[in-house]
Amino acid sequence: PAAARRCRAGRLPTMPLLPDEFAAHPARDASLASMTAIEAGDKDAWLALFADDAVVEDPIGPSPFSPDGLGQRGRDAIETFYDSVIGPNDVSFRIDQSWAAGSEVANVGTITTRMADGTVVHTDGVFTYRVDDDGKVVALRAYWEMDRLRFED
Repeated sequence: PAAARRCRAGRLPTMPLLPDEFAAHPARDASLASMTAIEAGDKDAWLALFADDAVVEDPIGPSPFSPDGLGQRGRDAIETFYDSVIGPNDVSFRIDQSWAAGSEVANVGTITTRMADGTVVHTDGVFTYRVDDDGKVVALRAYWEMDRLRFED
């Protein structure tokens, strides 16, 4: 099937672990589509979620991913972020709480990343999505701290 072809070799599509209460909401729906696309390794599906002028701040502020602290702005920068940070790794999500209001959602949980060298990184944080009237993501912002990452070998 087409979905299986878009996934990383040897990986079947998975679903993020979600809290019991994860009611439909435009921003929450976009966050679920984002997490599902990332877990499946489906770059095209993930990029299709974003408005042309979207911004990804993961994490918010200066970091190795965004030394100037401005995040990745626009589709080309977001694609480069995917290619360098998300794409080379196996990523899964566990969302413990989700709070929606207006055109935004804040998901509280953990992102687990298995890197190519086998290192596993657990990132606890708050991950927010804001969508426009068409349901496209205009802002994805991640609140987490480098010194609070948890590593496994």
